[in-house]
Amino acid sequence: MNPVVFIREKREGGKHRREDLEAFLFGYLRDEVPDYQVSAWLMAAFLRGLDLEETLWLTEAMARSGKVLDLSGLPHPVDKHSSGGVGDKVSLLVGPILAASGCTFAKMSGRGLAHTGGTIDKLESVPGWRGEMTEAEFLERARRVGLVITAQSPDLAPLDGKLYALRDVTATVESVPLIASSIMSKKLAAGARSLVLDVKVGRGAFMKTLEEARLLAKTMVAIGQGAGRRVRALLTSMEAPLGRAVGNAIEVREAIRALKGEGPGDLLEVALALAEEALKLEGLDPALARKALEGGAALEKFRAFLEAQGGDPKVVEDFSLLPLAEEHPLLAEEEGVVREVDAYKVGLAVLALGGGRRRKGEAIDHGVGVYLLKKPGDRVERGEALALLYHRNRGLEEALGHLREAYALGEEAHPAPLVLEAV
Repeated sequence: MNPVVFIREKREGGKHRREDLEAFLFGYLRDEVPDYQVSAWLMAAFLRGLDLEETLWLTEAMARSGKVLDLSGLPHPVDKHSSGGVGDKVSLLVGPILAASGCTFAKMSGRGLAHTGGTIDKLESVPGWRGEMTEAEFLERARRVGLVITAQSPDLAPLDGKLYALRDVTATVESVPLIASSIMSKKLAAGARSLVLDVKVGRGAFMKTLEEARLLAKTMVAIGQGAGRRVRALLTSMEAPLGRAVGNAIEVREAIRALKGEGPGDLLEVALALAEEALKLEGLDPALARKALEGGAALEKFRAFLEAQGGDPKVVEDFSLLPLAEEHPLLAEEEGVVREVDAYKVGLAVLALGGGRRRKGEAIDHGVGVYLLKKPGDRVERGEALALLYHRNRGLEEALGHLREAYALGEEAHPAPLVLEAV
């Protein structure tokens, strides 16, 4: 394989051979192909596209570039992925529900960046909880508890990490084949047999339109099926935040309340829909999901999961153990009906408070965030509180500004459906 010929082939719209693509990629991993040639290829692929077969080859090469976990000996191994949203604590519900329904929910999760939150960040607000572990510990907890969530390992799909770093600085991030292969390479390497995808759509999501989200979902489903996995995707709305809590500790609190049957209806609707799809992929009765939630088994599984990873299980009963900051209300300046709450602007408010990262590796405050007292369809009186900001006097005025812009009042509101379609 001649790298120059290989790059020219894609620049001119040609299709690669699998062996050439793998030779180029693994040559880069071994530092035999320089990053300037890979950057040129990424731009050619961005402009000319990759067909589904090329995308699958790219995904499988990235998955095989590091460790590939074997979960085949565990009962009903399932995983779930979200494309990123605001107030998206769904994994904290879906995992316990599936584990209590007879599945093994073994998940590797990332940290939040920009206006979106990360599952690991949320869980690290629980005193003592630890997301870093060895492969042996990961598999042991998956076997013993049926539920384990760990921080993304650098040993998992390392080629994806190298390629993403180049995409980030060469304006080649926004490519559906490259996005889909990046996500799915890590999922294939993580070893689950069945995968349910939550592809967010709307202002608070990376995919702003239904057409963009549908294309990404179909591409990821096709990759998974091409690699011999069972995959289903749901497109869900991210126009407004999911649930009422946006932050880290306050999202854990809301997730626990939801596991107790006290959570907001929109959060429960999305979590149950995803859990039911995962159960169907594994040939299990989807009614098990609601039974696990309403019977309390999912809550007990969450408690056991926290304890197995060093977290204080007493947080399930005592929310004062969570590091919640001081409250400050946002008051309505007029009366009316909440027409919309812009998820993106709510995410920016939490970012201003210090609850999110502007750069990878930046420290965050787990105790800050926003709790929405009013959501679309709710009536509000002048001077009534729309939301509570949890703050430590950092960025409070900026956050209040973003939150005021997020709320729009009118005479009436018709909240959009949450689960938009299945792929």
